Amino acid sequence: MKKRFGIDIDGTVTCPESMVPYLNKAFNLDITLDDIKQYDLTPLVTISEEKFAEWFYENEPIIYKESPIAKNAKEILTGWKQKHELYFISARGSRLQQITEEWFLENALEFDHIELIGSHDKIEAAKKYEVDIFFEDKHDNAVMIHEACGIPVILFDTPYNQDPLPNGVIRVRTWQEAHAWVENWLQQKEAWNYSK
Repeated sequence: MKKRFGIDIDGTVTCPESMVPYLNKAFNLDITLDDIKQYDLTPLVTISEEKFAEWFYENEPIIYKESPIAKNAKEILTGWKQKHELYFISARGSRLQQITEEWFLENALEFDHIELIGSHDKIEAAKKYEVDIFFEDKHDNAVMIHEACGIPVILFDTPYNQDPLPNGVIRVRTWQEAHAWVENWLQQKEAWNYSK
């Protein structure tokens, strides 16, 4: 029973701490992922939102090119790709399409589609591609996608997404936990379909 998975990239497939070294170097900080308590990074730096947005725009390509893949993500996604469709839906802008696809090739990660929407509002893309489940690291995205689409959303646990979750948004600490939850969910779906 093939399913279509909607998967965020940054902080989900890539390590959530990918940006930390760049922030430390550019802004003379000494932070770790544990210091990032909210998704908005501007409170951590000593420059205006506009200046930080400029810095991020300039540095995005190199950050994304060099982002390490999250532990066990490759093995699990490769296994799922043999049975399901993998649609990667990211807030990255479309100018980063080539860098993104090259990163997937370098990491030997297969995909059915990569959609860079240039905004954090992924509901429209999730509906357009009729995904059955979503994987995310941004708390409000996870909640909104679940509520708007009525699908389970796996939320990868980070210090910046600790707000309470509704039923249907499932917090996991690792890709192995995500895999276990999804495999159980798939078995239940199959059993339900079989009994109909």
